[in-house]
Amino acid sequence: MEQFEAVIYDMDGLIIDSEPFWRQAEMKVFATVGLQLTEKDCMETTGFRFDEVVEYWWHKKQWTGKSKEQIHDEVLDEMENAITHHAEAMPGFHASLDFFKGKNVKMAVASSSAMRLIKATVKKLKIESYFDLLVSAEHETHGKPHPAVFLRTAETLHARPEKCLVIEDSFNGLLAAKAAKMKCMVVPYPDDYNNPKHIIADWKLKSLEEIPNVTLTDK
Repeated sequence: MEQFEAVIYDMDGLIIDSEPFWRQAEMKVFATVGLQLTEKDCMETTGFRFDEVVEYWWHKKQWTGKSKEQIHDEVLDEMENAITHHAEAMPGFHASLDFFKGKNVKMAVASSSAMRLIKATVKKLKIESYFDLLVSAEHETHGKPHPAVFLRTAETLHARPEKCLVIEDSFNGLLAAKAAKMKCMVVPYPDDYNNPKHIIADWKLKSLEEIPNVTLTDK
């Protein structure tokens, strides 16, 4: 672990299984303006920053009755409520925190989600003490797969990008990490585990539970 100066966790789909919450919130709120999304439709934008999700569907169908900002805020309200009442840590997450804490590296969360959702998650799981920094991509000019959020995280932590380890679940996140010239450990959804596109990751795991058994050396 000596080569890593910081470990950066994504949040959605990695720390908590929030993707079902996102899909339910999106389907519910977009339906109020006549956009009947399916779960498969929602999966098209996995890993996107949510304002980019709203823009994506706006270009598909320009609805009336509510502004894009209203849709955005209503979905975030649904998400914050779901996280506060239902979020649970993914298997192996707490053990992974203890593992990296024992390696004496800086730790951060860098997510496409809004800061209020990151804070709601950290509070719900009672993990505030583990992280040196929480970063949202909501105010970056571009969300993932652009590397901006990871580069800002490294800069704030005073860590060199090439000495950062990113842990991600989505392909967009993996692309962002590699674009930032960081090492990346990917934990894909089971249905996507065998997708050959993940070959660009430095490590591919089936679960965070595998982290203590991974040889984390420079490649």
